[in-house]
Parts: sequence; C-alpha cells; structure tokens
Amino acid sequence: MKILFYTPFKPLHHRNPSGDLVTATGIFDFLVQGGHEVIEASNLRCRWIYWKPWLWLKYFGEKRRILQKFGGACADLWFTYHSYYKAPDLLGPAVAGRLKIPYVIFQGIYSTKRRRQWTAKPGFYLNKSALRKADHLFTNKSVDLLNLKRLVAGNRITYVAPGIDPGEFEFDDHARAELRQQWNVGDVPVIFSAAMFRSDVKTEGLTWLIRACGELDRQGQSFQLVIAGDGRQREALQQLAHQHVADRVRFLGKIARQDMYRFYSAADIFVFPGIRESLGMVFLEAQACGLPVVAFDNAGVPEAVADGQTGLLVPMYELKPFVGAIKRLLIDNDLRRQMGAAAKSHVRQFHDIKTNYRELELTLNSIVNRRS
Repeated sequence: MKILFYTPFKPLHHRNPSGDLVTATGIFDFLVQGGHEVIEASNLRCRWIYWKPWLWLKYFGEKRRILQKFGGACADLWFTYHSYYKAPDLLGPAVAGRLKIPYVIFQGIYSTKRRRQWTAKPGFYLNKSALRKADHLFTNKSVDLLNLKRLVAGNRITYVAPGIDPGEFEFDDHARAELRQQWNVGDVPVIFSAAMFRSDVKTEGLTWLIRACGELDRQGQSFQLVIAGDGRQREALQQLAHQHVADRVRFLGKIARQDMYRFYSAADIFVFPGIRESLGMVFLEAQACGLPVVAFDNAGVPEAVADGQTGLLVPMYELKPFVGAIKRLLIDNDLRRQMGAAAKSHVRQFHDIKTNYRELELTLNSIVNRRS
C-alpha cells in the first residue's frame, strides 16, 4: 500500500518526545518494515489551530500542496494518528475526499465534555466531523473505544492494544552490574522513574514520587531513588528532592530511548504516578525489562499494568497507599521478583507491537481492498 501518514498534534520528528509520538513512530516504522510505502504527508501542527488564524493560511497552502503532489500518484490510504479537540485533523478528511481514497484515524478521541468549554468547543466539532468522516477508527484505549461507539457504528472501530518491541527492552545483567557500581548502591533496592520535566502532570507526578520517598526515608526504609529526564522544572525538582531525600536521589538527565533498557535493568522497581497518562509507554518498557510497577490507578495506566500481577495501582492523590505500595515491593523480595517476571511475560504476551500491529495491517488491507 501507498500510505499518506499524518500526525496533527506534532510532526514525527518533533524535538520534544512523548508517548504519543513514540506510538506514531512505531506504527510508521512497522508499516515501512512491512513493505508499504509510507509518506509523511505534512508537518502542519493543528494544536489550537481554531484560535490561530495564521495557521489557517498554512492549512490551505498545505492542502493545495498535497493535492498537487499526490493528485495523480495513486495513494491507497490516508492514515491520521491522533485527532482530538486540541489538534483536530483538518487535512485528512479534505485530502482523502478529494483523492477518493479511504481515510482512517488511529487514536481518535471523542470527549463530549469539551463542547461545554468555550475555548475547546470549535475543536470539539472539528474533531467530531473528522471522526464521522473516517472510514475506520482505531484506538488503543478501552475508554476511548466506549466513547467512540457513541458516535459511530461499532463495526467501524477496532481496538489495538498499546505495544512496544520487547526486543528493544531486554534485561541486561552486565548493564545492571556496571550502573549499580557507578551509583555505589550495592544491594540497596533502586527505585527508578523517568519523565520529561515539563510544567504539567509529568512534574506533578515526580513531585508525588519525591514526597513519597521522603516519607519512606523518615520511616527508615533503605532505597536509592534514580530519576531519568530533563526539562524546565529540573531545578525545582532537584530542590524538592534535596529537601525530602537529600543523598538518596540521583538525577541522570535525559536518556536516549534506545539506552533506557540499561537503566531499567539496573533498577528494582519502576515508580511513576502517571497522572492522566494517555498510554504510559514507560510502564511497558519497564515491565519488559522485568520491573514491577507502582502507579496511580487512572487514565491509560491500567491499559499497560495488570494490577496485583505486574504491579500495584493505588487510588489517585492518596499518599499513604502510594507509600505503602512502594514499601511493600521494597521489603518483599519474593513479591518483587514474582511481579517482575509476570511483567516481562505480560508485555510479550499482550503488548508486542509486531503482533498487535499485524492486526492493524490486516484491517488496513481489507479497507483498501473494499474501496478498490
């Protein structure tokens, strides 16, 4: 298939990484590796486009450019990743309609509460229009599946479980020994976390983690906290960590995704609240390396973590259960190993990108064949 691929929220090679960008890139790469010709159709960002008149000029220019470029190129499919009220897909419906090719959306989100917010209302209706015009919708979140069924027929929606390539996140015994020696932690259990230090729920989540570790320290619990990531809130987080855990914390800075397996391997528990986390790819990565997880039970986290089997999910914004869950895994070596082994198996059984996206590929082929 010749596929025109588009991400309205941010281009594939945007400088600021995110879980959604990892997923979009994973789908793009999978389809390319499957022998399909996949072309990034545009780098137009539609984030809040309805409040940015200058972006509409760019939109019309991009639409004209794409139609001129691909008008006679016999593209088979337009594939949009992630359309929602903040970044509704405008190009997909317009271009696919003119080219008379199937139009699909992966991770379209339908949230009716947005129509009651005047700042989001235009985006709600633009996104709703795109979702209705799509020939097929794919989603990797159960809650979005239910919401989409309120808008379009169930036979036009397919659930695809979130996934990673487990081969990229194998436990590395050599890396574990090397890094733990660098950190001088000996047999002390390592709590590992990773996030971008943005002024949003990422930093809020790390704040909860640092405060929880401060409570564990006051209780006399032995541990070492290691945090990967960087961003504008680094200084504030370091100051907070100094207040609560002092010499028990180490900030690593930004780690390339392809190197993260080494740091997961060196740790004993992965902890990150995941406040309003859409997918939480880090939870899958950590589990693939054999780490049990502690997180808040909310949003997309339960899609990745099997509570009581591969980790412990606790109520949001409740410090005592959060601290208790971390402590339980710190002191119970057998439970930690049992959940870590289950986590590794869980990812390979249910969240292998190659298996899950093969179903996606088959559905795309079927859609194209029906149209032709």
